[in-house]
Amino acid sequence: MKVLLAGGAGFLGSHISNNLIENNHHVTVLDDLSTGSLTNIEHLKSNPNFTFIEHDVREPYDIEVDTILNFACPASPVAYQQDPVRTIETNFLGMINLLHLAKETGAMVIQASTSEVYGDPKESPQQEEYWGNVNPIGIRSCYDEGKRAAETLCFDYKRQYGLDTRVLRIFNTYGPNMSQNDGRVVSNFIVQALKNEPITVYGKGDQSRSFCYVSDLVDGIYKLSTLAKPIATPLNLGNPNEFTVLELAKSVIEVTGSKSEILYKALPQDDPKQRKPDISKAIELLEWQPEIELLEGIRKTVDYFKSVV
Repeated sequence: MKVLLAGGAGFLGSHISNNLIENNHHVTVLDDLSTGSLTNIEHLKSNPNFTFIEHDVREPYDIEVDTILNFACPASPVAYQQDPVRTIETNFLGMINLLHLAKETGAMVIQASTSEVYGDPKESPQQEEYWGNVNPIGIRSCYDEGKRAAETLCFDYKRQYGLDTRVLRIFNTYGPNMSQNDGRVVSNFIVQALKNEPITVYGKGDQSRSFCYVSDLVDGIYKLSTLAKPIATPLNLGNPNEFTVLELAKSVIEVTGSKSEILYKALPQDDPKQRKPDISKAIELLEWQPEIELLEGIRKTVDYFKSVV
């Protein structure tokens, strides 16, 4: 494939870049480096099948390509709330620009959506048919509603122009290449534990998440990108095993051998109380399900952070 990967220098994008290059595809990465890092892809720059271009997807970009993967958007609340206007512009304008390119080239498009489109769900596990419970004017809505709008664009372009657009809804993912200041719960806890600082748990820690190790997720993304037939609905990708945030904190302390204590703080506005994906469609369509369980994934992630903290 000739792949255009938007956001390919970020945490998840860099792992996708690795995977595509390992599978002998030609990869052009676009990234404005607002949250991505050249360090994540430095080892790929000498590969003749790899090209990096610093570019903001809010502006159009022309290239001959047959596959477009859109992973261009900050994914942690800390990052996307710093500049909410830019966040929603990246989701909406970036998606429009990439869909225009797909319309010109006939490329297949994969849009990285998110479990955040379900908001604070009233159904569990979350199935793709669930419309969600999202605050459209809250502090997280620049991301939540931005991703929902991008999904709408994908399906409108599918219906109106016959494009092959594929939307995947990604649940909490973690692993190497996460930033120390990422703001997501796994990286926060690991960095705090390695420094023997208090681990900050918001609320009582009884809110739940389903944590997917990055290599499992990337395997699912690759299977989606090489699937021979289009898919008619969004697709959940994540690990359906559910843990409370407090259980995660205790697991991180156990794996790191940290002396950290748990510090409880007020729950942020619109923070979802629960996350658990129904991955029945991914199992059926992609023959995919995650293999790495939480403790094993935490150990791998801790090993990475020990090298950078």
